[in-house]
Amino acid sequence: MDRLSSTAILPDTFQGTRDDLSMQMGLIWSQIKAPLMVPLLRLVVMVCLIMSLMLFVERVYMGIVIVLVKLFGRKPERRYKWEPIKDDVELGNSAYPMVLVQIPMYNEREVYQLSIGAACGLSWPSDRIIIQVLDDSTDPTIKDLVELECQRWASKGINIKYEIRDNRNGYKAGALKEGMKHSYVKHCDYVVIFDADFQRTWGQSVTVNADECLMTRMQEMSLDYHFTVEQEVGSSTYAFFGFNGTAGVWRIAALNEAGGWKDRTTVEDMDLAVRASLKGWKFLYLGTLKVKNELPSTLKAYRYQQHRWSCGPANLFRKMVIEIIKNKKVSTWKKVHVIYSFFVVRKLVAHIVTFCFYCVVLPATVLVPEVEVPKWGAVYIPSIITLLNAVGTPRSLHLLVFWILFENVMSLHRTKATFIGLLEAGRVNEWIVTEKLGDALKAKAGVKAPRKPRFRFGERLHVLELLVGAYLFFCGCYDVVFGKNHYFIYLYAQAIAFFIMGFGYVGTIIPNS
Repeated sequence: MDRLSSTAILPDTFQGTRDDLSMQMGLIWSQIKAPLMVPLLRLVVMVCLIMSLMLFVERVYMGIVIVLVKLFGRKPERRYKWEPIKDDVELGNSAYPMVLVQIPMYNEREVYQLSIGAACGLSWPSDRIIIQVLDDSTDPTIKDLVELECQRWASKGINIKYEIRDNRNGYKAGALKEGMKHSYVKHCDYVVIFDADFQRTWGQSVTVNADECLMTRMQEMSLDYHFTVEQEVGSSTYAFFGFNGTAGVWRIAALNEAGGWKDRTTVEDMDLAVRASLKGWKFLYLGTLKVKNELPSTLKAYRYQQHRWSCGPANLFRKMVIEIIKNKKVSTWKKVHVIYSFFVVRKLVAHIVTFCFYCVVLPATVLVPEVEVPKWGAVYIPSIITLLNAVGTPRSLHLLVFWILFENVMSLHRTKATFIGLLEAGRVNEWIVTEKLGDALKAKAGVKAPRKPRFRFGERLHVLELLVGAYLFFCGCYDVVFGKNHYFIYLYAQAIAFFIMGFGYVGTIIPNS
């Protein structure tokens, strides 16, 4: 009888303990909520709204400028004095400037033939062009393949140089800098840079694998806006834009005057562009010329790329902001453009406000209903910004909701990388070459084999995404029970997006060899 009584009492004891703990937690929350959490959250909301307005004004400004450029703007051939190269019987091909084409490579098994072949097929007098393959490959088999490909083109009469070095110091910047030291470069007037995944001509990027998976379609939408709007606006207004590191032509005189390639950040291309601009050189963007390139189609490759693209500009801003302010060769307005528009709004605020506001602060207001976000800040401004970003890719307008959710997830890594760059923390100089697949997937598609993930399930888990997804899901559930703003619709959708990417189910899953 005693045994039965004690058994019956135990569950009530546990229930009482659990109720006591809940009451204590609730009491602590109620005590700190009013004096601490509410004022703090209101302050954070105000900061986020200010950043949202900064981004909104920048997007509207660029939208107005691009419309005016398209309607009334003078074309580059009218803005600048130039003359087409004419055939001269006496001078022959010497009327053409000498051009160096640099192709930096690192273990590019899938794309080395495409990139070398495209460069060797450029329409330019063969005695006025030098193709320079800068091979930093660590795989001896790939090195041999690249060297054999260069020898094959050399046997056809192409002036192609295969250059290697005994270290990878400075990564891509180090390879390009080393390539400029060769004696034959002294005879060149221009240098053209192509990454291994770019082919044929220079100008606006055209993705060759945008339809490979949903993730590449999302990337296409972001890149199209960058090229068709951001680059065009910078070129048309201040003759400055961030060089993307590939598919561009440089006067060697401009490169040398700016101080050449530097490896102090992971965005050596942007570093060079800013320094050249401060020396008074003008940049011209030609959106009518198209360039084929490959987008990363695996989540792992894309995350590494986005870390480099977000961390590098933040770190460069830290290193150059004082130099830009003190510069006396360019106008004050151009310095304001470079510091405020180019760096602060586009490279810092855009990443931080996307994650902090829409994935942290806005959900937090569900838990603290005393703090309200005005509808213009929660709905209208982000909607207009999203629509302005989407104009570059009309064919993907039906994917707009997926793009928003995808970009919000990626903003987690971009924000983290931005702070790493600003603070010069651990991974500030991390450089991992973006994996290219080339025609590998097409070749493997014809082979009837089970599609198995390259990575084990445990290796595909991304803890940060899962934690943020759990937080958003909890806020969504709380909003369903206690809320009144119907944020749960967005919160559930965004939580699912974080969970999908957290479990690695996005991008191309590559079959085993």
